Amino acid sequence: MSAENIIKDIEEKYGQMGENPETYLKGLLQAKPINYWDYIQVDTLLTLQKTRTDFKDEAIFVMYHQVTELVLKMMIHEIEQLVFEDLIETIWIDKLNRLNRYTRMLITSFDVMKYGMSYDDYNTFRSTLTPASGFQSVQFRYLEIYCTPLENLINEAGKKRLPENPATGDLFENIYWKDAGTNRQTGKKSLTLRQFEEKYLDSLIALADKVKGRTLAEKVKQFANPSGELIQKLKDFDNFYNVEWPLVHLETAQHYLDSKGENKAATGGSEWKKYLHPKFQQRKFFPGLWTEEELVQWGN
Repeated sequence: MSAENIIKDIEEKYGQMGENPETYLKGLLQAKPINYWDYIQVDTLLTLQKTRTDFKDEAIFVMYHQVTELVLKMMIHEIEQLVFEDLIETIWIDKLNRLNRYTRMLITSFDVMKYGMSYDDYNTFRSTLTPASGFQSVQFRYLEIYCTPLENLINEAGKKRLPENPATGDLFENIYWKDAGTNRQTGKKSLTLRQFEEKYLDSLIALADKVKGRTLAEKVKQFANPSGELIQKLKDFDNFYNVEWPLVHLETAQHYLDSKGENKAATGGSEWKKYLHPKFQQRKFFPGLWTEEELVQWGN
């Protein structure tokens, strides 16, 4: 494209916005050339690893979780487009391929945690992290809410506690992850859960109300005759995220907390063996795509 055509396109672009294109062209003359470190904010990024001890592997622990949060942000970035835009099936398949790729990254990345830290060092510095817990990752909860109605995030025990016509607040009170920090006999909540709710519960409820009727599980119903490929991609995502990833997480926790039969407590105080297992969580984004037998065998 010639310089003349480029200038013409710039004039049309800013003219349609009701702006003076000459102002923007003058600004471009003063702009500094972009470089990698400023664009990626490398200097800032590399200052975000704040450890609480002098153990070298704590930095690995921090960076691993920061990478995980960035991957979750990429996933939410893709999911929001599917939720809030009306996209054709081929784009859905492309987005699901991306989501499955990102989830496989999360699954395989647990090797960094399992084999990348000193067993003894980890079991010493982890005590300084209490009551912080990966349980408090709000992006994990946002992603679930975008993907499926809240009813699909409540296990069988939770469903029995629901009133006849549950409001959003009732659904959240019985959502599967509350069991990790709530004594259901006494109603007492752990500090980890109380901190999380104080900071994020209002935003979680607001998001659930915002996407009601538009979650991935509901939006996919716009396709009267979805292709076998689309259905398989959805099932793959459901299995990767809700079965394979939690199981790898559980195996990694067992490596550090129970490999010597010590049954150490999680920093958040949860019954981690039970909480992390898919059969306990019973979280399914697209239950309508699975057979009854597959649902019964979920997580086996």
